[in-house]
Amino acid sequence: MKIKGIITAMVTPFDEKQEINSLATKQLVNKLIDAGVDGIFILGTNGEFHLLTNDEKIAFAKLVINEVDKRVPVYVGTGGNSTREVITLSKQMEMLGADVLSVITPFFLVPTQEEVIKHYKAVAESVQIPIILYNIPKNTGMNLEAETVATLAKVKNIAGIKDSSGKIESIQGYIEATKHEDFCVLVGSDSLILKALEIGAAGAIAGTSNLLAELDVSIYHNFLKGDMEAAQKAQEDINVLRAVLKLGTVPSILKKAVELSGIPVGPARFPVIEPNEEIVKKIIEMLSYYKLG
Repeated sequence: MKIKGIITAMVTPFDEKQEINSLATKQLVNKLIDAGVDGIFILGTNGEFHLLTNDEKIAFAKLVINEVDKRVPVYVGTGGNSTREVITLSKQMEMLGADVLSVITPFFLVPTQEEVIKHYKAVAESVQIPIILYNIPKNTGMNLEAETVATLAKVKNIAGIKDSSGKIESIQGYIEATKHEDFCVLVGSDSLILKALEIGAAGAIAGTSNLLAELDVSIYHNFLKGDMEAAQKAQEDINVLRAVLKLGTVPSILKKAVELSGIPVGPARFPVIEPNEEIVKKIIEMLSYYKLG
């Protein structure tokens, strides 16, 4: 399986009681696949993995994997602070049929590079399916160094990294450090999709594609065709959504936008609250720009 293209960092749909909404999940999965995404990534930052119990994660993964039914690869976030817990959850997701696991660096505590290498090696040894590292320093308090990633790229089933640092230099560093390995670099900052592709990234794990799947996919396809003008225009076009996303705590604005565009994904889970009336007006203006909702 080739890890590439536009992979949606999917939100977790909830109902009014903040429980998983199966019907909305199926609707969103099918909308994304119909729009041409190359994969679906669940239980990441936009998927509120940090607010779900392990039982909920397993139930949600089962629901998504069954609905996707091998039409595209399913990437599942299994990261956490305890190596033991990450191993347990990773094994469970492998058994459910996940295609790839995404493992965020431990957070709250700030492990050393040596500690994080041991953590990832232990997780990789516990499963047979590919693992991608997940670097998001502003949320975790630690940054995976290029040298660390080069060491981990040599581990049999560590297949890539998602970098959400927002720094093109980090992506460049990872690409350079792993160029002799069978390893892919994915960008997790939607503002850098095209720039990352131009320097050798394999694709993007994009939260904006929950709403703008066709637009994000067009960045990738136009890049492959060599139509850089169209790719650049599509890249700039997602900025209207990105400007509005800054008006609330992740993923409250994105979920409200998806809901107002027709799929009832519900609110983010508490303590994150819904956007106020003034912000909702700005979301509606943004949706009208894209002719959605």
